[in-house]
Amino acid sequence: MTSKESKSAPPASKKLAKAKSALIDHALALPQTTEDHPWGETAIKVKGKAFLFLGSSEKKVTFSVKLPQSRDFALEHPGTEPTHYGLGKHGWVTITLERGDELPIGMLRRWIEESFRSVAPKSLLREMDPA
Repeated sequence: MTSKESKSAPPASKKLAKAKSALIDHALALPQTTEDHPWGETAIKVKGKAFLFLGSSEKKVTFSVKLPQSRDFALEHPGTEPTHYGLGKHGWVTITLERGDELPIGMLRRWIEESFRSVAPKSLLREMDPA
């Protein structure tokens, strides 16, 4: 092990790290999105507005998304809670996945898309969904 490897925290697990990477790729495939790294976490933004926050440690990965339509449904799932820092009262939900947890990738992708649509400019949404 090199000194650089010993200083960095190990990934949550290969399965969780793969899931996190797949969700980042999914979010970045949406139009006009960018990746940023405030506070040591990953934030995915559309036109400068965050719609997805991801964090990880040795044993877990967290995802925070804005869910104006499915917030109450999301909060019924294990490992979910209103996002801290006052964001929960604005529809943000944090999902924590730990080693061994079932990974609901399809559901997380739908939540990412809902969050994207909740913060994306209306003009962009019109371009995506022409009448």
